[in-house]
Amino acid sequence: MARPAIELRGITKTFGSIVANQNIDLDVNYGEILSILGENGSGKTTLMNMISGIYFPDAGKILINGKEAVIRSPKDAFSHGIGMIHQHFKLVDVFSAAENIVLGHEEKRFHKKTITAEVKEICERYGFEVDPDKKIYEMSVSEKQTVEIIKVLYRGADILILDEPTAVLTPQETDKLFAVLRRMRDAGKAIIIITHKLHEVLSLSDRVAVLRKGEYVGTVKTAETDETALTEMMVGKKVSLNIERNAPKGMEKRLEVKGLTCFDREGAQILRDIGFTANGGEILGIAGIAGSGQRELLEAIAGLQKYQQGEILYFDPRTGKTESLKDKTPLQIRELGVRLSFVPEDRLGMGLVGNMDIVDNMMLRSYRGGKGAFLDRKKPKNLADEIIEELEVSTPGVHTQVRKLSGGNVQKVLVGREIAAAPTVFMAAYPVRGLDINSSYMIYNLLNRQKESGVAVIFVGEDLDVLIELCDRILVIGSGEITGTVDARHTTKEEIGLLMTRSVSSGPDAPETATTTEKEGDPQ
Repeated sequence: MARPAIELRGITKTFGSIVANQNIDLDVNYGEILSILGENGSGKTTLMNMISGIYFPDAGKILINGKEAVIRSPKDAFSHGIGMIHQHFKLVDVFSAAENIVLGHEEKRFHKKTITAEVKEICERYGFEVDPDKKIYEMSVSEKQTVEIIKVLYRGADILILDEPTAVLTPQETDKLFAVLRRMRDAGKAIIIITHKLHEVLSLSDRVAVLRKGEYVGTVKTAETDETALTEMMVGKKVSLNIERNAPKGMEKRLEVKGLTCFDREGAQILRDIGFTANGGEILGIAGIAGSGQRELLEAIAGLQKYQQGEILYFDPRTGKTESLKDKTPLQIRELGVRLSFVPEDRLGMGLVGNMDIVDNMMLRSYRGGKGAFLDRKKPKNLADEIIEELEVSTPGVHTQVRKLSGGNVQKVLVGREIAAAPTVFMAAYPVRGLDINSSYMIYNLLNRQKESGVAVIFVGEDLDVLIELCDRILVIGSGEITGTVDARHTTKEEIGLLMTRSVSSGPDAPETATTTEKEGDPQ
């Protein structure tokens, strides 16, 4: 018989006029993995933040082990055996794994030999692989996540909450994490997973709880459902989960990158001898572990990142001329007629101005100075209206400040504006990050429409299933170098995962060059 770890009864939380959670009833049991699903704004994170002590509910009660608990801080949550592993790690880079694990633990003093032995015991019990003496800055993303999990286990957590735990992991790392989570479940832990990846939900969890617009829709056993049914529960209607990928037609070279090498301000190399071709009428995917140089590559093409070696050539389809983009500013690149629409990772840091409304953010793409004291706001307003309608942006109106929108709606505004610029090369870095499944497939379809109109689309993504289903070719980057290029129609997640962790510069003992299914630069 299931033994409840957490029982939520009538949990309600509001922020001003916005109801984030409304009368939520939900149980989480020991010895199970429960996935929490819902669209953007459905209240998943708010609900978990109340369990972990970041927020306090306005109404309702939380029962831990059958007794009502008052959780007003993460410290209170730990006292009840609750630990949350956030998507953005909270580690001190210059400290070792063991030092980070014991950091802030009031009842423990750092005794290296004792702490190391205790960490190793946890690792052996659940199958973790981590060196207690290794510095955080020397670790991979997967190792850092492992430290975060061990940190909450070390504090005695029996209830673990993981927020998007596989967002930046390779398939091989994901498999290892899932094996560990299953061992923890079998040892009697209660585990809650927040994720957008339905195939992972079906593979890992025992039950799935669905929220919609702040309300609890229901809980189903994973063995008795599928992706279509779960999506319908989340959205409230049937949604097509198919990406219709047509074969590239009439491809023409739009962009060629040759020997691109660049360094950061400290002199560290961030890109090394990058070379590839992007063709009009195809989607070129870029895969890699987070921080492998994807962002810097796109910024170099857009004129936002200086590079010391190599060149970037643009082939103008209107004039037939070839233009070098080296040492040109973003404005100079645009004045050449190069329409590089760039959706960056940092939506509000680089893409939009949070304190400006949607109309004014539309104007950022078109205004370059003018005569007189007045600006023509009619066209930007019409564009804002079109984007809100076509992309189903949830907003009180076009004059709402962008910073007041949810992350998913901010992304819709940014993608819509960039596509409206009628680019010939469209670059998108993680354009569906933080979007619910319905909105994500809407963006995928928009990218396909750009491809079919002859645009060269460069798509940087983190979900390998989507990269394989959406793209025509996939370029894999590891540690700032190209480790392989594959035909998306004839590859696997495992092959891409191996390329993501492979180093070209690892010396004579490195693996042989990975399978490349086409000669770089030749249209397929």
